[in-house]
Parts: sequence; structure tokens; C-alpha cells
Amino acid sequence: MLAAFRNMPGRIDLPARILMSALFLLSGVGKITAVAATQTYMAAYGVPGILLWPAAALEIGSGLLLLLGFGLRPLGAVLAGWCLLTALIFHTAFTDQNQMINFLKNLAMAGGFLLLAERGAPAFGLDGLLSKRRTARLRPSAP
Repeated sequence: MLAAFRNMPGRIDLPARILMSALFLLSGVGKITAVAATQTYMAAYGVPGILLWPAAALEIGSGLLLLLGFGLRPLGAVLAGWCLLTALIFHTAFTDQNQMINFLKNLAMAGGFLLLAERGAPAFGLDGLLSKRRTARLRPSAP
């Protein structure tokens, strides 16, 4: 059983990033397709509506970077912070079970992004491809 897990990082990298990116892509696109409603929601939590645009850009850009597998270590740290920030701003009404679930979901995602920040993505992304190219260039050529 343990042997099956040894080769998993290369096999689950892309599907994991696809799942992680879906939330950010859909959320970012949702913000720019429902500007007034999103700004009203943000304002209810004391967040200026003008911040919708950088939030949407962060979410869409991050979702695309996750899909491409590029800059994943710094991106993981940024998204861990983003998940914690949004949990603390929007999901602290703990008497509401849905808000508690969303708070815990954001904490779990932050944990996953911290792992991504530590490990990066071993395969199926631009980071892996660029790493292989750098390694190939650094190898001494045969005499």
C-alpha cells in the first residue's frame, strides 16, 4: 500500500491544481459578472467595493497560475494568506453553520496552499519544465 503512495506526487499534481484553481477562477469571474451584488456584499463586511477589481484579478490570475503550474511556491504562500484573510473578514459569524463551514474550508485551503508553498509541484507544470531545463543546462557536457 505504501508503495502506491510513493509515486503519487507526479500523478496527482495536475488534478490537484485543477481542483484548486476552479474555486479561484469561478470566484474571480463571478465577481466581475455581478459587480453590484459583489460590492454590496463586500460593503456589508466593511470592505470598500473598489477592492472588487484587485480581488478578482488576484483570483483569476492565481487560478491561471495554478493551472499552468507556474510560480507555485510563492503563489502558495500568497493564496494561504488570501484564504486566511477572507476567512477572518467574511466567515466569522460562527453561530451560522454555513459560515462556520466556510471558515473551516478556508483554513483547510490555507493549509493546502502552505504545503504547495513548501513543495511546489513536482510535475505537469511550467515550474517542473523550467526546472528540468535549468538542470539540463547545468550538467557538464560530455568530452
